[in-house]
Amino acid sequence: MELLNQFKNFSNVSIFLAYNVNVDALKYLADSSDIEKLKENFSDSDIGLKIEEYPRTIEKPIDFVARLIHAMKSGKPAEVPLKNNLEIEPFFNGLNYNEERIGGQVGIISNLLSILNLKRIIFYSPILAKKQAEMFENNENLVFPNLIDGKLVLKKPIESFKNDELKINRIFEYKEDIEFHLQNEKIITPRSNRFIVASRPENLRIEIEKGLKNHLPDIGRLVDCAIISGVQAIKEEYSDGKTAEYYLNRVKEDIKLLKKENKDLKVHFEFASIQNTEMRKKIAESILPEVDCVGMDETEIANIIHVLGYEELSEGILKYSRIEDVLKASKILLERYNLEGMQVHTLYYIMYLCKKGGILSDKSLEKTLEFATILASTKAALGQISNVGDLKIGLEIPHNKHGQLLKELVEKISKEKELEDYRIILVPSRIVENPKSTVGLGDTISAGAFVGYVSELKKLKNK
Repeated sequence: MELLNQFKNFSNVSIFLAYNVNVDALKYLADSSDIEKLKENFSDSDIGLKIEEYPRTIEKPIDFVARLIHAMKSGKPAEVPLKNNLEIEPFFNGLNYNEERIGGQVGIISNLLSILNLKRIIFYSPILAKKQAEMFENNENLVFPNLIDGKLVLKKPIESFKNDELKINRIFEYKEDIEFHLQNEKIITPRSNRFIVASRPENLRIEIEKGLKNHLPDIGRLVDCAIISGVQAIKEEYSDGKTAEYYLNRVKEDIKLLKKENKDLKVHFEFASIQNTEMRKKIAESILPEVDCVGMDETEIANIIHVLGYEELSEGILKYSRIEDVLKASKILLERYNLEGMQVHTLYYIMYLCKKGGILSDKSLEKTLEFATILASTKAALGQISNVGDLKIGLEIPHNKHGQLLKELVEKISKEKELEDYRIILVPSRIVENPKSTVGLGDTISAGAFVGYVSELKKLKNK
C-alpha cells in the first residue's frame, strides 16, 4: 500500500500525447468452436498456404484467418494493417463483437492518466469523431487543443469532436490452451493474447494541423513531458503523392517545437508492431534520435534490431527470449540513438536500461517499474481501470514464479565489462491467470513507468 500511496497522485505532472485515437471493437475467442466458425469458409490447405505466404496487410478474409492462426500458434501479440475493400469490410462488419471501447495508444493512455490524477493531460488526434470523443473520461484534467479565432483553447474531448471518419480497430482476444486442428496439426495456444486488425483510413494523416502546430511551443510550456505514438499508421505513399518521409518529418518538427521553449521536456516514444520492414527502419532512423526514451516489447525490439542489420541477435530474441540478448539489443539502440533510457516490457518482466549517473536512485527507478506492474495486472484482471481504488486488485496479484531467477540473472549480467557503465533495473511482472483483456497492457506499463519517472524527477528537483 505504501507504493500505491506514493504514486496514486501524479498532480505534479502535466503531459502531452499524440497521435492515435480509435475505437476498439473486441471479440473474445473462448474455445475451439470460435476458431472453427472463422475457418468454416476456407479449406485447411488454403489457410496453410496463406500462412506460409504471410500476408503483411489484411485484404481478404483468408488473410485475416491465416494471420490470426499464425499469431495464436506463437501466443505473441500481433497487429496487421487493414486494406479496405468491398470484400473485407462486410466480412468484419458481419462479426459479432463483445464490446467497444476507447483504443489507440493515446486513447488508452489518456484515460488511464486522467484517473491517476495528473494535473493536465493534453491529447491530440488528427481525427476525432463523436463516438471516439464520447469514450474519453469526462474529467477536468483531460483536454483537447482547439484553435478558436487563432488562439489556443483547451476544451474537453466531448466539446472538441469534428465530423471525422471513425477509425475502428478489430481486436481478437484469445485464451490460453484453446485447442484446434489445421490439417494434421494440433494447435494449442501457449498463452492468452490478442491479434489486432488495424484500420488505416486514407484521411488519417499523422501530423498536427497547421494552425495548432504554431502553438506547439505554448503547449510545450504547459507540460513536463510528452508521449508520442501512432506513427505505425504512416503509409509509404498516399493518394495525393505525399510520402512516409513527409509525415515523419512532420513528427520530428512537432517534437522540436514542443521542446523549443521547454528544454527540460522529456519525450517518450511508444513503439508498436510495424509489418512493413522498410517503414520500420524509416521510423527508427527518423524518430528515435529525437526522443529521450523508448518503450517496446521483446518482439518489437527484435524487429527493430533486425532491420538495423542484427539478424542473428533478432532471431535469437524471437526464438529464445534470453534476457542477455534483449539487453544487448537495448544497449545497441541506446547508443545508436543517444537515448536517456530504454524500457522493455515482456510477459515476465519490465526492464529499464540507462547509463550510469542521473539523479534518480536505482530504488526510485525500481519503484516506478513496480507501480507499472500493478497498473498492468489491474487492467488485465478487470479489463479497464475505473478509479485509483481498483489498483488494490493489481497489488494483490503475486509476481510471476520466475521473478527471483530473473533478478539474479540481471545482477550477474550487470557485472560484465560491456555493461559496467550501465544501470539495469528489472521488476518481475504480475501475471493474471485468466486476463479479461490484454489490449493496451504495454501502453499501460510504459505510461505508468514514464510518468512515475517524470514525477520522481520533479519531486527531487523541487526539494
